[in-house]
Amino acid sequence: MKRLNLLCCCVASLLLLGTAEEVEDASEPTKRDRSHLESTLKLNEDKPADDFSGVLQRLRKIYHSSIKPLEQSYRYNELRQHEITAYPGRTLGSSATDGEITSKPMVLFLGPWSVGKSSMINYLLGLDDTPYQLYTGAEPTTSEFTVIMHGPKLKTIEGIVMAADSARSFSPLEKFGQNFLEKLIGIEVPHKLLERVTFVDTPGIIENRKQQERGYPFNDVCQWFIDRADLIFVVFDPTKLDVGLELEMLFRQLKGRESQIRIILNKADSLATQELMRVYGALFWSLAPLINVTEPPRVYVSSFWPHEYHPDTHKDLFLKEEISLLEDLNQVIENRMENKIAFIRQHAIRVRIHALLVDRYLQTYKDKMTFFSDGELVFRDIVEDPDKFFIFKSILAKTNVSKFDLPNREAYKDFFGINPITSFKLLSQQCSYMGGCFLEKIEKAITRELPDLLGSIGLGKKPNVLSCDITGCGENPKNRYKKP
Repeated sequence: MKRLNLLCCCVASLLLLGTAEEVEDASEPTKRDRSHLESTLKLNEDKPADDFSGVLQRLRKIYHSSIKPLEQSYRYNELRQHEITAYPGRTLGSSATDGEITSKPMVLFLGPWSVGKSSMINYLLGLDDTPYQLYTGAEPTTSEFTVIMHGPKLKTIEGIVMAADSARSFSPLEKFGQNFLEKLIGIEVPHKLLERVTFVDTPGIIENRKQQERGYPFNDVCQWFIDRADLIFVVFDPTKLDVGLELEMLFRQLKGRESQIRIILNKADSLATQELMRVYGALFWSLAPLINVTEPPRVYVSSFWPHEYHPDTHKDLFLKEEISLLEDLNQVIENRMENKIAFIRQHAIRVRIHALLVDRYLQTYKDKMTFFSDGELVFRDIVEDPDKFFIFKSILAKTNVSKFDLPNREAYKDFFGINPITSFKLLSQQCSYMGGCFLEKIEKAITRELPDLLGSIGLGKKPNVLSCDITGCGENPKNRYKKP
């Protein structure tokens, strides 16, 4: 009888142990297969990344020798500083460093709190269950601007160090104050994807709290990152579709960047089919007043985290949406050099137009001034009504400028409010015997040098063909006429 009782106890213990193991297995969610992510982003390829060092060196030389002199002489960046609507869209910093010109494409994550921005970055980089995974949770978790970039080993960099390093593209962030730098953090990760792109995670927008309570100019910092981002992911989830004042301000800051915006409806597998359709429609209803463009931004519907999709949901649809987003990201990475050269050329065009306008304002002022004239009253009349003096129309008539590229007239009231017209020189006086004319140099860069640089990549040539021996981009260019 004792043996029978002992046998029953053993069987019961085994059953309980098996049940406990089954419960433990059931509590651990199954991880999703990452093969599609690695193949789409080409993370499993052994070939080395393209070497664009020759192109970047040539691009730096064109900017510093042909664009920056005119930019500084006519204080173009102060036009941007005092009126953001002068040229809505992407721009260079107040004095572009080599770090900004040679920086990798930047992907910016924006959106309400706890919608899965940090989880999405963890998933893309495979940081889950590692010491350097971004902290996630149901409550507002990310209180810092986190820059995830490539490095030889896992390392955390404080914001004050990032701002002090002129070799990085984040040194201009020092202007937002020490309180902000304490909320800026960098994480270096030895990941192949980060060799070609940089991710920026942002604090979630909390509608019931004023952004001023953060202790730094949150909207201004967001604008700085928006102006430099190559791709902007605005993330929502089914529980946070309402649009308040802070989110409305964010979309106002995104004006002019619609082509870079991608809307993401995350955690889509938490809904049944009918509920998902209603949430999708509600998202468009909320965003429609904020995005005034003919073609709406692309919307991706999926669940971006490492765990398997919930059962009885549209797994195939969510997987296709995820692959489409990865292809979109890969396209930005593959076209990084073409986009950078085109952006520098667009910047040069705007600098040229600004210089032509300041030159025209100055020439009109000199023409209207007499011995008995009050210079302040004369110029105030010109600034208040530039059309009366054909300032903008004369630029269109005499130069190769499109009327759609002209900046906002109102911007120049603020610009000349702190920059006296007498502090500028005419373009005809911006010439030297050795250096040539500023205007001719920037026009040569716009019409010849930058298109040639862009064409050399588009024709499928090897990037390093544009070496210093051919282009003269080095500090000591080769003398082709010197005898060997």
